[in-house]
Amino acid sequence: MHEVSVMAELMSAIERELESRNVVSVKEVALTVGRLTNLGAEQLGFAYEVMSRGTVFEGSTLVIEEEAVRVSCGKCGYEGPAKSIDMGEETHLQIPVLSCPECGGAVSVTAGKSCCVRSIEIEEGG
Repeated sequence: MHEVSVMAELMSAIERELESRNVVSVKEVALTVGRLTNLGAEQLGFAYEVMSRGTVFEGSTLVIEEEAVRVSCGKCGYEGPAKSIDMGEETHLQIPVLSCPECGGAVSVTAGKSCCVRSIEIEEGG
């Protein structure tokens, strides 16, 4: 479960960023997580809940916004969402196809690979 190590790094980075402030508590952390990271929102949420206990994060809300996969084709100029293969209702899994939906050519991924902190809502002391 690599979500635990990713969440540990994110929380550590946030703590370093907040060191210069008089933070009483963190109210909300908002993340953007790309579909190609293979990070599960439920697993990230569980890791956040467990690791926030006894810290300034305790009691805060984790908001995760999924970043869709977007591609750019050098052959035909297509820029937009990647096609996906639906693996069926029982798996709830969609696998992005990393070829151009228009011409089938090679593409560059322009979105869907990131995992970043979008915003942090904090309560500062007097």
